[in-house]
Amino acid sequence: MKKLLLVAFCIGALAVTEAQQLRTPQPSTTQTLKQDFGLGAIELSYSRPNMKGRKIFGDLVPFDKVWRTGANSATTLTFTDEVIIGGKKIPAGKYGLLSIPSANEWTIIISKQTDVTSPAAYKQDMDVVRVKAKPMELPFSFETFGISFENIKDNSCELMMVWDKTVVALPISTDVDGKVMNQINTMMSKDNRPYFAAASYYAENGKDLNQAVIWFDKAIEQNPNAFWVHYQKAKALAKLGKKAEAMAASTKSMQLAKEAKNDDYVALNEKLQKELK
Repeated sequence: MKKLLLVAFCIGALAVTEAQQLRTPQPSTTQTLKQDFGLGAIELSYSRPNMKGRKIFGDLVPFDKVWRTGANSATTLTFTDEVIIGGKKIPAGKYGLLSIPSANEWTIIISKQTDVTSPAAYKQDMDVVRVKAKPMELPFSFETFGISFENIKDNSCELMMVWDKTVVALPISTDVDGKVMNQINTMMSKDNRPYFAAASYYAENGKDLNQAVIWFDKAIEQNPNAFWVHYQKAKALAKLGKKAEAMAASTKSMQLAKEAKNDDYVALNEKLQKELK
């Protein structure tokens, strides 16, 4: 009898253990995205609910009430560098992303609260910034709620939220130029000067092209066979209207590129030289 009881107990314990180990798919899957942006990065963490035949905005997600902008846990944004949202500078750090949807306008909230999962937990005095955004209607629907980083440029991007037939965008920007110029000014006073990087930034961002050419020449002194430096110098000279000098720099770049068997730069120089003729 004791043996039977022992066996029954072991079977019951095994069944409980197996039940405790059972894993099933998340109803609303978690997603973490990391996007390089400006001189830093943005990390987004949120859960993605599905429509499942339900009416979304104005029903499952009520109008004019705080929404955690996702499901399950709070939605958060982490900035590794200062960004600008709604005209306000936001220091690096972790923040909550909340929203108040309505039929014609959304209020998107960046909050110091990173744990809001219900309207009752929200505290408006913890807001960092509020931004008004116009929802746009799509001609087709998205089953799963999604947030992504779109229209990414050096100093701006959009945080795009889409679900069902609604899409809303939150513009985010950062002062890249000021930070890069400060770096250039600091590093150009030291021994190991980034001539090529500084010249390229000047040439591509509307800065002093004559200074860019001087720095390209310094970079060529450091590495005479750098065909890519000769090419960038040629482009800067072309922008200055110095076609003969640009042609000479491009010809040198092409020669070095052929010696290095770099067909890409041979083609780039061929195209540039056609434009210079």
